[in-house]
Amino acid sequence: MTEIAETIAQDLLTIKAVTLKPQDPFTWASGIRSPIYTDNRLTISYPKVRNHIAQGIADLIRTNYPQAEVIAGVATAGIPHAAWVAQLLDLPLIYVRSKPKDHGAGRQIEGVLTPGQKVVMLDDLISTGGSVLQAAKAVQAEGGDIVAVGSVFSYELDAATTNFAAADLPLFSLSNYSTLIKVAREADYIDDAGLASLHAWRQNPTTWTPQV
Repeated sequence: MTEIAETIAQDLLTIKAVTLKPQDPFTWASGIRSPIYTDNRLTISYPKVRNHIAQGIADLIRTNYPQAEVIAGVATAGIPHAAWVAQLLDLPLIYVRSKPKDHGAGRQIEGVLTPGQKVVMLDDLISTGGSVLQAAKAVQAEGGDIVAVGSVFSYELDAATTNFAAADLPLFSLSNYSTLIKVAREADYIDDAGLASLHAWRQNPTTWTPQV
C-alpha cells in the first residue's frame, strides 16, 4: 500500500465521494447490491483533492509510462483529471465520447490524435472496465497505441482483471478498494463487522448479502 493510495482513500472518504453502508447497501444499475457507492465527480470541487489526484497520476505515468505522448480522458468524468494530468506532463490532451456524435463530423474523439502515438487513457473509476474499454477501442481504431489505462479509484473486481487481460491493456489505479476499506476502518468509518462484510462483497459481489 502506497502513501498516495492512502491519501486518496482518505480524501474520498472525507469529501464523501465514497459512502460505505455495509448494513444498508446500495443497488447499482446492473442490479448488484453493493455496500459502497462512489461518486468521484465530487473531487473536481475540491482543489486540494484534485491536486493530489493529478500529481499522483502524473507521477505514476512519469515512472511507469514515460513513453506516453498523449493523455486521453474518458467522457465525462475522466476528462477533467486527464486535463490536469496533461498540463502537469506538458502533453497533448484528447477526450473520448461514449459514442460518436450524431451530427457535424460525427467525431468520437476530440482533439488531435496521430496514428502511432502512445496514449495513456484516464477515467475516474473502474468497476468492470466495460465503458473505458469501449473508449479504448475507439482510440485504437484511430491508430492510437494505448500503453495503459488509469483511474482515480478501482473496486479491484475480478471482472475488471479478466476484461483488461482479454484486451491486453495494462491497468493502474491511484487508489483502490482494499486500501480504502483499511483506511476507513482505521478512521472508524466502519466497525470490524462492517470491514468483514466489505471484504466479503469484493470476493463475490453478485451473491453478497448484508449481515444484519
